[in-house]
Amino acid sequence: MPCTQPDLTALLRDVRGCTLCAGSLPLGPRPVLQASAGARILVAGQAPGRKVHASGIPFDDASGERLRAWMGVDRETFYDPGRIAIIPMGFCYPGTGRSGDLPPRPECAATWRQPLLDALPGIRLTIVLGAHAFAWHGHGAAAPASLTEAVQDWRRGAPGLRVLPHPSPRNNGWLKRHPWFADALLPALRQQVTEVLAD
Repeated sequence: MPCTQPDLTALLRDVRGCTLCAGSLPLGPRPVLQASAGARILVAGQAPGRKVHASGIPFDDASGERLRAWMGVDRETFYDPGRIAIIPMGFCYPGTGRSGDLPPRPECAATWRQPLLDALPGIRLTIVLGAHAFAWHGHGAAAPASLTEAVQDWRRGAPGLRVLPHPSPRNNGWLKRHPWFADALLPALRQQVTEVLAD
């Protein structure tokens, strides 16, 4: 029996109507993501913050400004689902804890992540942001033990996978302690993004 491509339109409709963990969300469910079957780049983030929950636009905050600069793309390109899919580990704002936002709700990845990825056959580059996304995408016996090690290993990692720290202002200290990130990794990332989008 031939394998059929998952129906992304129906899948996105189901995701956007999801209420699996509604009782655990302080502001209620509002899944935020973007995707199209033609997307070439996947941005695997963590979960929307309060500002993104309010706007319904992924990375519509300071983290998004930094991420677009890291990638070397403008807002028009970034928000074109035919070029870039944005699928966080959790689709809804999880609330705030003592040291920032709470982790993404686990129901999202367990229920929706693999079906969504299966419906994106054109992805050539996955940009993994932060520890929660790395824990899912960076699995494997040869995977580095920590997020920092994975970022440092960028030259030897899988060419279609780029692990980055989360672009949140909370990581300013990490960025200052690791100047090679801006000096060496980001120029290579921008070149790769340009090549993938032009392909």
